Amino acid sequence: MGAHKPLAVVAVGGNALIRDSLHAGLNDQYDAVCATSEHVVEMIAAGWNVVLTHGNGPQVGFILRRSEIADGQVPTVPVCYAVGDTQGAIGFMFQNALGNALRAQRIPMPVVALVTQTLVDRDDPAFTRPDKPIGSFMTEEVAKHLAHELGWTVMPDSDRGWRRSIASPQPRRVIEAPLIETLARGGTLVIACGGGGIAVVESSNGALESVDAVIDKDRASALLAIELKADLLMIPTGVERVAVRFGRPDQQWLDRISVAQAERYASEGHFGDGSMAPKIEAIVKFVRAQPGAHGVITNPENIARALRGETGTWIENA
Repeated sequence: MGAHKPLAVVAVGGNALIRDSLHAGLNDQYDAVCATSEHVVEMIAAGWNVVLTHGNGPQVGFILRRSEIADGQVPTVPVCYAVGDTQGAIGFMFQNALGNALRAQRIPMPVVALVTQTLVDRDDPAFTRPDKPIGSFMTEEVAKHLAHELGWTVMPDSDRGWRRSIASPQPRRVIEAPLIETLARGGTLVIACGGGGIAVVESSNGALESVDAVIDKDRASALLAIELKADLLMIPTGVERVAVRFGRPDQQWLDRISVAQAERYASEGHFGDGSMAPKIEAIVKFVRAQPGAHGVITNPENIARALRGETGTWIENA
């Protein structure tokens, strides 16, 4: 079942689960997952096998904040376990919602959420420059107190306050990729690589050890797509298409661009470092490594239209 279908990796952001500050509860997140799942099932109905990856930034932040509040009463939660917790919780949301959406469409496809580890290099320079903000916003005074008490690295994040910062090393290998490929090409809808995967390093004897680090979800999704030899990397986000000169009178929406054009626009600073740039970078890496493959950025409600070539920003080899 599913062996001859094209394979897509669909990378959903953790922020896509939270519409706004008034809808951050778990039931609200589940409602958002249900809405996205409907569109992913449209993709499956159109003939695709799918591996769905997801972010977890806000959700890890919630876990760490609860841990901070309960410090002294229960053991604190290391980041690697917080990532694992979110893989289970968000994985359950998608597994349940996708299963229900598939049944509603009478598509007999099993769904599984897989706890996933991602190998990083213990000598990655990111470990000496922890610059990925995580957890809740704090005042400068509180942040520096916690840095002194708990050995944290802290940093200002936009104009909303200070946050803990942690290493974000480059992903080197998705440990469970062979199993994910077997399941996906056999016709199972796989939810994997949540939050970029749980960061692990490898000892000389092959043993894996978790480390307190977070991996960029888009980078990990691109790596997984390469390892799976996927045909498509789709990154649903908040806009239907990507623009250059965004917000200016000469703003231009991008429909189909080459890898070289994408790299040129990125070097000219058209894509925000914390928003669109990592998505463009991920798709460029995937398309360069996978001849004949494509990448597309669009919003969840336009997934089906994008697959028909009607919208989205497509990136491909010229």
